[in-house]
Amino acid sequence: MKALVFDGPGRSDWRDTPDPGIQDAADAIVRVEATTICGTDLHILAGDVPEVAPGTVLGHEAVGEVVEVGAAVRGIRPGDRVLVSCISACGRCRYCKESAYGQCVGGGGWILGHLIDGTQAEYVRVPFADMSLHPLPGAVPAKEAVLLSDIFPTSYEVGVLNGGVRPGDTVAVVGCGPVGLAAIATAQFFAPARIIAVDLAAVRLEAAKRLGAEATATVQESEALVADLTGGAGADVVIEAVGAPESFELCTRMVRPGGRLANVGVHGRPATLHLEHLWSRNLTIRTGLVDTYSTPTLLRMLTDRRLPADALVTHTFELGRMEEAYEIFARAADTGALKVVLGEPEHEAVALHTGERT
Repeated sequence: MKALVFDGPGRSDWRDTPDPGIQDAADAIVRVEATTICGTDLHILAGDVPEVAPGTVLGHEAVGEVVEVGAAVRGIRPGDRVLVSCISACGRCRYCKESAYGQCVGGGGWILGHLIDGTQAEYVRVPFADMSLHPLPGAVPAKEAVLLSDIFPTSYEVGVLNGGVRPGDTVAVVGCGPVGLAAIATAQFFAPARIIAVDLAAVRLEAAKRLGAEATATVQESEALVADLTGGAGADVVIEAVGAPESFELCTRMVRPGGRLANVGVHGRPATLHLEHLWSRNLTIRTGLVDTYSTPTLLRMLTDRRLPADALVTHTFELGRMEEAYEIFARAADTGALKVVLGEPEHEAVALHTGERT
């Protein structure tokens, strides 16, 4: 099969690799119908995630069709159309029993495209298939459903829920890439008074307006705008969706005393926590890796057309154009890319009844 292989910081290659096979009785093999590129993949390529070993197939988001299952899999069968969660869950450890699947110590957590081969390939092995695959109605478009592998659960759980968004709140979202935009969309479930979007790129600020942000600002304007709109108090909730020291420190300056700061961004460098200014302000700062416990709820909302996933997809490519898609996504400020989705050519097929891949 073809796959996007990480060869070390700054180096990757779309090339032939061995087909994945069942390694554990709880595994499933999924033929990838659609996958996508995440900002975390760019962090890996930049060398910010050193535990990713050269030779690893990247990617942790996919929609596909099950072609083979291990002997212990009960809820998934060959032929099923599924959403591949970015988080794998053993279902047995303490954290899984608390629905904290991202912290799984039984061999799961964030492993796809991180500790084992991932989804930017024609086929992927998914461990703990019964816990880590979600049946997907045929009517749901793959390019929308794939955004529920990671982007929407991450923004909703780590941003909106960890931030404790409540009716009447002023919410500031710093970083209007896909995760930040999804946070803007899902924050509206809780009727905040206003959402303020902050970014460097005008095209992303326009997208934020379309998704429900009442006000937008460049980074340079943001502190003054938040102060103006809140009578100098600051935002009730600030969501950091960049993963840079500067953006985290900006968030600490924009949140009101007693407010909540939810960090969603993946950080590759240390950020300074200015406790000399913050110690007396009664702040709650939450970090987190997505657990994907919200995926079933978000899938129901997507099926009912209550989740604007299609608004985040700006570019689509065939799988074989993976390297071109990376180049477009990496230059998002110039290309206007939000979410880039890759899928197989329509003529490709799989013989599901035998498991033979064609």
